[in-house]
Amino acid sequence: MDEALDAEDAKLVTLARGARERIRAEHGAAIRDETGRTYAAADAVLPSMALSAIQVAAAQAWISGARGLEAAVVITANPDSVPDAAALIDIGGIDVPVIVCTPDGAVVQVATAGKLSGIEPAP
Repeated sequence: MDEALDAEDAKLVTLARGARERIRAEHGAAIRDETGRTYAAADAVLPSMALSAIQVAAAQAWISGARGLEAAVVITANPDSVPDAAALIDIGGIDVPVIVCTPDGAVVQVATAGKLSGIEPAP
């Protein structure tokens, strides 16, 4: 998919790529809240717990006071293994746009948090 991103979404891609590369995680994620603040994270896999990059970024946003989300980006080498986006739904609802990219930043899918979580809007 050859998707042109606006500057704000391109910033999310850069942040998510950096978070993923820093610890060589399977996934990186970045989200933008309703005020434009951004949060980036990688998967946190420890002996006692495992949190997806989306969960970590969403937790950072929530504890920083975010009460809505504008967009999210997930970086993954395997677009078929995008983490569940339920944490995004908790803060921003099922319609939060999620851009899925390869490690080089190429867009492979644009979906909603609801779709990625298997939740479709009511008719």
